Amino acid sequence: MKNVALFLKGTFTILSFLILSQCKPMPNSTSQNEKTFIVGPETADCTGVAPMKCLQVKEKGSDSWQNFYTNIEGFTYEPGYEYVLKVKTEKIENPPMDGSSIKYTLVKQVSKTKK
Repeated sequence: MKNVALFLKGTFTILSFLILSQCKPMPNSTSQNEKTFIVGPETADCTGVAPMKCLQVKEKGSDSWQNFYTNIEGFTYEPGYEYVLKVKTEKIENPPMDGSSIKYTLVKQVSKTKK
C-alpha cells in the first residue's frame, strides 16, 4: 500500500512538473500597447470633420511633427510646453465613422519643458 501511495505521489509530481514546464508567461499586454509621444509646444490648424486645432506629436526626436486628431484621455495640454508622455493605446471596436479607431490614455507624464 505504501508503494502504491509513493508511486502515485511520484507520478503526480512528475506530471505536475511537465504540465507547468509547458506554461509560458503571458505577454505583458500593457507594455505592448504603450507608446511614447513627444507633444509640441504649439497646436496647428487642421481639419477633421470640421476645422480644429491639433496637437503636434512625434514618437522620436528625429521625426517630423504630425497632426494628432484625437485627444489623450487624462492629459491636459498647456501651450508653450513640450511634453514627453507615455500613453496606452486600445483598439476601439466599431469606432464612429469620423473618429479614431484607437483610444489613447495617459499612463505617465514623463516630462514637461517650457519652450
